[in-house]
Amino acid sequence: MSATTAEKPARDAHGAPDRGRARRERVTDLAANGEPAQWLLGGALAVGLAMIAGLLGLILWNGIVTFWPKPLEVVRLVNGTVIAGEPTRSEAYKVPAELLEALPPDTRAGIVRNGGFADRTLYKVGNFDIYNDDFRWVSDYEVAERSRPADLVFLERLEWGVAIGRISKVVADARDVTADRGAIASAHEVARRRWDTIRHIERRRIGDINYEIEHERLALRKLALQASNSGPVYAAAEARANVRIAELGKRYEALAGEAVALKQVDEQSTFAFTEIGGAEKSQRLSGIVRYYAANDIGLLDKLAIYFSRWAEFLTDEPREANTEGGVLPAIFGTFTMTLLMVVLVAPFGVITALYLREYARQGPIVSAVRISVNNLAGVPAIVYGVFGLGFFAYILGGSIDQIFFPERLPSPTFGTGGLLWSALTLALLTVPVVIVATEEALAAVPRSTREGALACGASKWQMIQRIVLPRAMPGIMTGLILAMARGAGEVAPLMLVGVVKLAPELPIDHHFPFLHLERSFMHLGFHIFDVGFQSRNSEAGKPMVFVTTLLLIALIFVMNITAIMVRNRLKRRFQGSTF
Repeated sequence: MSATTAEKPARDAHGAPDRGRARRERVTDLAANGEPAQWLLGGALAVGLAMIAGLLGLILWNGIVTFWPKPLEVVRLVNGTVIAGEPTRSEAYKVPAELLEALPPDTRAGIVRNGGFADRTLYKVGNFDIYNDDFRWVSDYEVAERSRPADLVFLERLEWGVAIGRISKVVADARDVTADRGAIASAHEVARRRWDTIRHIERRRIGDINYEIEHERLALRKLALQASNSGPVYAAAEARANVRIAELGKRYEALAGEAVALKQVDEQSTFAFTEIGGAEKSQRLSGIVRYYAANDIGLLDKLAIYFSRWAEFLTDEPREANTEGGVLPAIFGTFTMTLLMVVLVAPFGVITALYLREYARQGPIVSAVRISVNNLAGVPAIVYGVFGLGFFAYILGGSIDQIFFPERLPSPTFGTGGLLWSALTLALLTVPVVIVATEEALAAVPRSTREGALACGASKWQMIQRIVLPRAMPGIMTGLILAMARGAGEVAPLMLVGVVKLAPELPIDHHFPFLHLERSFMHLGFHIFDVGFQSRNSEAGKPMVFVTTLLLIALIFVMNITAIMVRNRLKRRFQGSTF
């Protein structure tokens, strides 16, 4: 490089090299390069994704393994006590000082060397009707011996929850079949089918008769409210109703007798087991949902038990304070309420956005409306629940009862929480999201497209209906997807306007109008809250919390992915536009 093109070193006033100035010229502000902000933003994104993945992984793992059958252990303690149970989890804990002082010197010295900590295991011992508890902690220093006997049986019962013990006697139709495993399995299958038949008679067939009797009674009372109950018209109607009720009463007695006869037969099939301490318990064979020798089954048997538990969870109703059984009523209630909410929120949100964007004269009033809509999105959800209970249930529902269902009063029909009022409350909660998304989608439609439609002679409504709305539909679907995701997970408003702890009767049946929007319903979100925080035993409810949470996430994912597929199809249809 020539001397004329080489960089000359910086010099001071005396001609000497100015090293400080050269150093200052070489130093560049780090923030000017953008590197700190880039690393901070990337790190924040990575941490957020890791937290989401960790949470989903925790829910997924605990939800998947919940129904897998685990081995049973018999634990003999140093004091001679024997317990049997299913090990659920282990942990290290700080041994209390007063307990530590009471331990033998060798045991105490080992715990002290470990910093005062000891390991313990939580066993699901079941037999709540015998022990008054479902779980028991056992410290490792208490254990003298652990074993896994092959004859230990795990029982899942309709009442009193899980039982663990040894089969002592099984009677099928007054015949002892204890020694024959195949006969026990066949007798249990027959007993369960008989129990299903009894429940069908009591709930469905007798329930239909009770419904018709109540219908006749209400029709007669409605006639009495509309006219005098002493005239000839009322007397004739009363006579017809009495004849009909008498016929229904005979059918009721026949079905009740059939159910009693089946119950008498059912009582001849019993299952007796002996818990590890020697106490014997006997019950109806039909009252056992599932039983298996946990330490004497192979992989195929475990898979069969695992999938049968999932099938029961998805298709049956809860039992044992919602900590066992299925969640079909909650699945149906969540799905129906969410779809009904979307059907209600879509027209309100889209019409409001259309008026604000296409028809309203832009000015202070419209700006104030937009600010109000945005502020509504920040109102706490419980406030919507209070509004829904006061306006929808008490005012609107009470008026409907007075006008259309006076014969049912003072028992409310629509004047209390129900499926319809819950959907309307959540529609109000999510309508700001739909309005904002719809306005943005409408604004994104090119002005040239609108002007071209008007130039071709289309009216303003024809232009909106055939040009603007179809091209804005993907953006509108985005707003509905966001509303669906938020509404499906809300619980606080529903606690006031319709959701209940247990509602085994679905809001749909074969009686007109088939979908009963006035009925209370179960919801997966409230089910999680109830099992996790309102259960008598948090340990018993913990597995159900994880598996129900997994199901709720899966249900929301399925509904969202369906809406996204519809949105993507609309996008492809108008891919030549600005979308």
